[in-house]
Amino acid sequence: MVRTAQLLHLQREPAPTRPAATVLLMRDGASGIELLMTRRSMTASFAAGAYVFPGGGVDPADAAAHGQARRRPGQSDLHLTQAIAAIRESFEELGVLLACHADGRPAADADIAGMDRKAAFAPQCAERGLVLAADQVFVLAHWITDRDLPRRFDVPFLVARMPANQQPVADESEQFEPVWVRPQDALERHAAGGFFIIFPTIRTLERLKAFDSVDAVLQACAVSEQPLWTSCPRAGWLAGKEMRYMEHEHPYGELQLVSPDGQIVHQLDWQTAQPVSLLRNVMRLTAPNPGAMTGPGTNSYLVGDPVTGFIAIDPGPADALHVERLWRAAGGHIRMIVCTHSHPDHAPGAAPLQALCTPRPPIMGLPSAASARANSEFQPDEVLADGQELRLASDDGEQVHTLKVIHTPGHAANHLCLVLLEDGLLFSGDHVLNGSTTVVDPPDGAMTAYLDSLDRLSAACETCRIDFILPAHGYVLGQAAAAIAALKAHRLRREAKILGVMQARPDGTLDEWVTQAYDDVPPRMWPVAKRSLLAHVQRIQGMVQGN
Repeated sequence: MVRTAQLLHLQREPAPTRPAATVLLMRDGASGIELLMTRRSMTASFAAGAYVFPGGGVDPADAAAHGQARRRPGQSDLHLTQAIAAIRESFEELGVLLACHADGRPAADADIAGMDRKAAFAPQCAERGLVLAADQVFVLAHWITDRDLPRRFDVPFLVARMPANQQPVADESEQFEPVWVRPQDALERHAAGGFFIIFPTIRTLERLKAFDSVDAVLQACAVSEQPLWTSCPRAGWLAGKEMRYMEHEHPYGELQLVSPDGQIVHQLDWQTAQPVSLLRNVMRLTAPNPGAMTGPGTNSYLVGDPVTGFIAIDPGPADALHVERLWRAAGGHIRMIVCTHSHPDHAPGAAPLQALCTPRPPIMGLPSAASARANSEFQPDEVLADGQELRLASDDGEQVHTLKVIHTPGHAANHLCLVLLEDGLLFSGDHVLNGSTTVVDPPDGAMTAYLDSLDRLSAACETCRIDFILPAHGYVLGQAAAAIAALKAHRLRREAKILGVMQARPDGTLDEWVTQAYDDVPPRMWPVAKRSLLAHVQRIQGMVQGN
């Protein structure tokens, strides 16, 4: 866990969440699914003027109405309460009632006409012999309002089919202008500036574009009583605009690291001219070498502070300006230079950086193996050992930063990762990336070694309490153990696909196999993918020979 003293910003407690429920009423239109949306009042305290799905806060009366509702066998008390709240809100805001008579007849406009939207809901239904159709309301998603907002809600997004014999009528107080709209149309109208919707609505509509019917949505939700996704978004600044991200999106982990409490303070623009502070003791400077293989560029990191001095990790290519900027960011006080491996976008900057420093810090790492390519030959001043610890400390011992070495061959034979022990950070080099998977390129790369190294990193996450991964390419990754597990699962799924292709075409070539095994990858990337394909093929052949 990151030390509080290393956080960049004074933390504040986010506003507490309030329980709420929202229901997406759906119907099949001529061109696909249509959703009922309505415009919130311009004076509303939350999402004023936005087009939303009906919903609102959960009342104590909703939980008290369980006996008046039909429920599915697996529907929990919580989900039942939420469904009742959503049914009540859709009635109060739009006059739509998800209920039926004892004989199974659905409620119709005639039943609703005599009901008062402002009066107690459940007693009115009971008087008319109406049973709430909570069993027809399914959980689609679970949204928790961003930590930076002053009003926050913990709200399931529920789905239900719109009753065929009812017409929505807005209450003209909280909601106005009910409209049926396809998800794609709503998104396009929003992009054009004429249909304001907020982030959770946007992301929900984007997911619903994939469904071609109401039945398909309901069937997907009926598989489990759990939401298809859960999210509490985070926000930062990109190109001068406030941007929000879900947990699976690339910037999320970085925002989580820099601003745990959700304050919108972090700039996500890639910086090559100046360092980006991630913590008080961690800075990142990205080399100006973007490309298909490097993403936004190679990340160089400075670990330490002005009192202890700094360890430079991966000084990058031999780019004089980048190296100078790295040196200046450390105030010239670089105690050690560590290269995670010897590839040309990571290690060549080490010698020029060393030459700028007084006294000269040692260049540390593992020497390139005999299998390394000519442009990846590397010989450090000091050879690091697996498990070795590199320590920076102030004279009084109050500030300490310790990097532990983990040898992780696979991407390269001399690849290593570093763990900042005091703060639970993993500097992963090219072994774990954000936004892509690393290339395992024989002969210096080996797939079995790569997978075994992932297992070592997974174990380190537990023993060293690692929460975040700082890769050589891309933003910081959060949920470190889960990210590593997902990466290994991806590699094994790819390997299973390759094995299937090899079995179907045993006489095929790598060029033939790659078109099928990587048919989900753009053809322009197949020459690169072929390198990892070869690594998988060698591993598969080795396992067959071992049997």
